[in-house]
Amino acid sequence: MSGSDDLGFDGRVAVVTGAGRGLGRAYAQLLAARGARVVVNDTGADLTGDGMRVDPAEEVAAAIRADGGDAVACTASVATPQGGQDIIGSALEHYGRLDVVIHNAGNVRRASLRQMSYTDFDAVLDVHLRGAFHVVRPAFPVMCDAGYGRIVLTSSIGGLYGNFEVANYAAAKAGVIGLSNVAALEGAASGVRCNVVVPAAVTRMAEGIDTSGYPPMKPELVAPVVGWLAHESCSVTGEVLIALAGRVARAVVAESPGVYQPRWTIGEVGERIAEIRDIGAPVIFPVVPDGHADHIRYSFGLAHAGRLRRQPEETR
Repeated sequence: MSGSDDLGFDGRVAVVTGAGRGLGRAYAQLLAARGARVVVNDTGADLTGDGMRVDPAEEVAAAIRADGGDAVACTASVATPQGGQDIIGSALEHYGRLDVVIHNAGNVRRASLRQMSYTDFDAVLDVHLRGAFHVVRPAFPVMCDAGYGRIVLTSSIGGLYGNFEVANYAAAKAGVIGLSNVAALEGAASGVRCNVVVPAAVTRMAEGIDTSGYPPMKPELVAPVVGWLAHESCSVTGEVLIALAGRVARAVVAESPGVYQPRWTIGEVGERIAEIRDIGAPVIFPVVPDGHADHIRYSFGLAHAGRLRRQPEETR
């Protein structure tokens, strides 16, 4: 192997949710092949999140063991607090430690916004967003106390830009980014890094979509990106990486420089909207070490500079 291909996970313990099929399976198998001991979590549910089958998780764990790796299956659901605790508890019970959490479990319930039921909205948030919290919450103190951890949460293009008939999915995936940012901030001093992957692959989640014209989009194209985010050499935290059809990119929240006035009217906002929206010189505040405070300081700075400019006129 070349130097860039020999990154291993010897001695590390990883939890991968939704690892019975598709992307999660690829993540679990890649980490196991590189020496990680893996908790393969999957309820075996169908695409809507209904039903339960032990087969998918057991099959992946068995395949890993057959290839000389070490894995155990866990069928607890990320959709409940107890399920999240049981998943993390499985790692601690079987292996005595926890180094990596990859939350990949997902479900889909499509409907237009005007027709979506509250049940379908909650069912998707339960798995994607609350599910992320349900596994991160018990894992986070374990990692912080150990002084090391890698958390990878999953968002989507829908979470970044929205999509038709998936208000539940889009809201959940956008929320995951906020959760990751806080985990990155609060974990930074303890060696715990948290990032988000925005993956795309042709898996069962693409059912009903015409993929005949797609370029190669196998889960194996995404897995190395997640593998690096889960590795001890990962040098970033609080970031979002996109992995789609061989393209790997960073997504950021960017602001226009903005326009300062000491007072505004409704009409003035409309008159200056082109300036307000001008993103020609984007302003970006990295989450870590303190994007929240940097954002406030930037706005306060404009206000302070504006007051200084007005003082000579005001003292006349």
